[in-house]
Amino acid sequence: MTVTRPPRRHLRRALAAALPVPVIGLVLLVASGNLLLPVRPVVTIEAKMASKRDFFQDPEVERLLMKHGFRVHITNMGSREIAKQDYDGYDVVFPSGQPAADLISRERARANRPVLLYRPFVSPIVLATYRDYAEVLEAEGAAGRLPDSGGPPMYYTLDMRKFLDLALGKRKGVQRDPEDGYRWDEIDDKNHVRNGNKILAQTSDICEANSAGTYLGLVAFVEHGNDAPDSEAEAEQLARKIKPLLVEQGLPSSERAETYLSPDGQGIAPISVIYEHQFLAHQLRHKAQKGETDDERVLLYPSTRFVTEPQLVALTGDGARLGELVSEDPELQHRAMELGFRARSAGSGASSDELTRFLTERQIPVPTTSSDDTRAVLPSLPLLEKMIEIVGECPDRTGSQ
Repeated sequence: MTVTRPPRRHLRRALAAALPVPVIGLVLLVASGNLLLPVRPVVTIEAKMASKRDFFQDPEVERLLMKHGFRVHITNMGSREIAKQDYDGYDVVFPSGQPAADLISRERARANRPVLLYRPFVSPIVLATYRDYAEVLEAEGAAGRLPDSGGPPMYYTLDMRKFLDLALGKRKGVQRDPEDGYRWDEIDDKNHVRNGNKILAQTSDICEANSAGTYLGLVAFVEHGNDAPDSEAEAEQLARKIKPLLVEQGLPSSERAETYLSPDGQGIAPISVIYEHQFLAHQLRHKAQKGETDDERVLLYPSTRFVTEPQLVALTGDGARLGELVSEDPELQHRAMELGFRARSAGSGASSDELTRFLTERQIPVPTTSSDDTRAVLPSLPLLEKMIEIVGECPDRTGSQ
């Protein structure tokens, strides 16, 4: 006798009707072969980060990290705030510059709890402005065009001595009261800008942000004859001297790059202290969305400059694994470059060649700074802290660790 079997799809339907839902799922996994695949555990990294959160909050970076079993939960705050507040319970902290990382390393060493440091990429401090203001400074002899590829110049070098002289009331050999300084509409002979604000660079809150503290160090270096102060008395005196150059128009607490890139940014602050990667990332987005660069926004590279080296500070074993990954994984390093960072190859210094090729391929002008620029030196950590506290009138947070 011949037995006729029902089609296999009918068997599957009958089996599904007879089995509870969890068992159905198991049967389907076995049938598809997915049960044999290893399930990668996902580790959630607790992190405190400043501006370099731009990298970790990028959707493509999130996808790549998840591929390696990492999810990063970020608590956002300024670099100095990171160093001054408690970071127990965190796997990594990522201030935007070396001073804050040094503060953390020093405190952990005192508690016999050493850390591991990783430097996955770098991003110079720059002064972001708008074309009209750059041209006013150029006509004044305080700024000069840097070579780039075609079109209106996107990058300028800024003579920090001449720029600070304008803020201190010195112009073309004539000195007025330093407390008055010059205002934009006073030096604009061609009436390009109608702005009565004093000529200053706006920073984020100096009590919190690495970019602001670094700019303070740069201004101090120039005002001290291209040298860093080396005694507490010298540092205190210098801090009080330069304070008007940093706080005359207040200390904005918002992220300067966000204000600079906003539609109303030009009316809020003609010059803002930001990181290079924030400007380059904006230009890359603008080109991808509109087919052209944003020619109204330009960068001023201080002739006296300081290259920040953000350090990812690993506090736990999982944090160290994340630090190794973002420093060594080729896909993550490439993505950092796509976000405007000068990515570093494992075991080497910052790589500008790859960023140059990447920008050139996308027809974005490449920033080329002069090797003759003076490299600024920050004061020692205790003296820099003292100067920040004086200039910013920062609240005392000692003992918060």
